[in-house]
Amino acid sequence: MKNISLILLCMLIAFFGFTFFCYAEKIVVEGSTTVLPIAQKAAEVFMERNSGADIIVRGGGSGVGIASLLDGTCDIADSSRPIKDTELDKAVSRGKDIKAHVVAMDGIAVIVHPGNKINAMTKKQLKDIFTGKISNWSQLGGNNEKIVVVSRDTSSGTFEAFGELALNKEKVRPDAIMQASNQAVATTVSRTPAAIGYVGLGFLSSSVKALEIDGVVASKETVLSGSYSIGRPLFMYTNGTPNEIAKEFIDFIKSEEGQALAEGEGYVGLK
Repeated sequence: MKNISLILLCMLIAFFGFTFFCYAEKIVVEGSTTVLPIAQKAAEVFMERNSGADIIVRGGGSGVGIASLLDGTCDIADSSRPIKDTELDKAVSRGKDIKAHVVAMDGIAVIVHPGNKINAMTKKQLKDIFTGKISNWSQLGGNNEKIVVVSRDTSSGTFEAFGELALNKEKVRPDAIMQASNQAVATTVSRTPAAIGYVGLGFLSSSVKALEIDGVVASKETVLSGSYSIGRPLFMYTNGTPNEIAKEFIDFIKSEEGQALAEGEGYVGLK
């Protein structure tokens, strides 16, 4: 009986020890759909290298990720925009110390259907389209078709960044089709001949056409040089110094290998 009891005790210790170990190694990453492909790919490789790590990656938008971080329901918030002053004020009121970690760079590419005649436009024309001053492609030398504006929704960091960098903080026209992810924007534009939208570099494909803006097309080189005017850093936010596994994960993304993974997903590496 003593031996059986000892065995059962050892099994209980092993079970609870294993449970604690798994819990200690689990992190939740949530937020920007722009940063999502980087986080997903990095998590996949990181977990292959670290069998005890359990990384859950979710999208939802930058605002959703930051809100979850403030609520304590995620460990890392992905964001394609800087955190807002109102969010920082809320963090302070809750006793949280938000830290920013830049994990890559990105350009917001302006996209149209591949069959669209238009290949380039000025930043002013882009602004006029999204704010409603230009409403027909014929005004730019294209077909006589009403322009279908496709935008990210208001919880998106890409929406915030585009509004600041391309629209000078003016409001997007009220009839714009609002989408919850970069992929949804790309898919809608690819299926709508008269549409125009914007996505992160990682979502460019042959199903859409990226336009030159003021004579410059979005690319790694133009984002790094600053010649493409709609570029921005991508962030991961933590509450204070991240715990050990979260720090290791972020450090991995910022490493040479992690940056190569980011570039493999179509983004601009820091190194």
